[in-house]
Amino acid sequence: METVPFAEEHVEAAAALLAARHERHRRAFPQLPADVDYREEIAALVAEGATGAFTEGAHVLGRSAAEDLWGPNVWIHAAGHAASDPERLREVWAQAAAIWVEQGRNAHYVLVPATDTELLDAWFRLGFGAQQGHGLIEIPMREWPASVREATMEDIEQLVEIGPLLSRHQSRSPVFSSVPEQTSEDVRADVLDDFSLEGVANLVYEADGRIVGNFFVCPLEMSGAHSGLARPPGAAFLGFAITHPEARGTGAGTALTDASFAWARERGYETMVTDWRETNLLASRFWPRRGFRTSFLRLHRWIGAAGAAATSAS
Repeated sequence: METVPFAEEHVEAAAALLAARHERHRRAFPQLPADVDYREEIAALVAEGATGAFTEGAHVLGRSAAEDLWGPNVWIHAAGHAASDPERLREVWAQAAAIWVEQGRNAHYVLVPATDTELLDAWFRLGFGAQQGHGLIEIPMREWPASVREATMEDIEQLVEIGPLLSRHQSRSPVFSSVPEQTSEDVRADVLDDFSLEGVANLVYEADGRIVGNFFVCPLEMSGAHSGLARPPGAAFLGFAITHPEARGTGAGTALTDASFAWARERGYETMVTDWRETNLLASRFWPRRGFRTSFLRLHRWIGAAGAAATSAS
């Protein structure tokens, strides 16, 4: 099959491929968007500057995100790839990647349905590895734990103290994230911003009068990482979760999760989404044990000198 640069004339065929892939995905996750204009999904990527390749039975489209965070990069979002034959997807990525790498865009990311084993296998055989998991759950009924409450302005200094623990943990083995540890000023600005928002929950767990856990829950629309086909309509988002190392194993995380479920249920949410680093040993075990099922995997490949790889570890 001839593989050519993606052009407007390929939008209809790509939309049909995407529709077939997404409908397969929805059999496992019916919470995902049902009323989708697949042609518009593809056209929107092209309008935003995405480039790629097409062959009969496969397409790939990628565009760059902020380089100050991700380095020179290409993101293939949920609507940016589909294939009737996953082997053809390897062909189209090979052609598109040659151009992207020539442009200096060496950090490549792709969001893949976690239930599509053949598609995942095609990406793995292109050298990609699992970096991030997206989890989805039908929110169970839970009672509000007595040890959890919503944070108040009086808690700011304790929240500032516990806030950097997440980025600190992510910087260590085996995650090795290059995202800088948050400063107290960064955390304070985030906390104050949280208190200015309506319809969100900043939940804290207390032990012996001290805050040792903090979860933040909000509408999924506030998340930039979960969009398009990866955004279940009307879902809540568990966007931040940290427990103090000294509190691990005490039930603090489970209590905060139950409080998050109770808070969301009280406000009419039926679905909740969260995400985690697959290399974060604690998070990648904790969330599935709470009932979250992996809906998408974000895969990553760095192409270039090993010494420059740190710029793509965000």
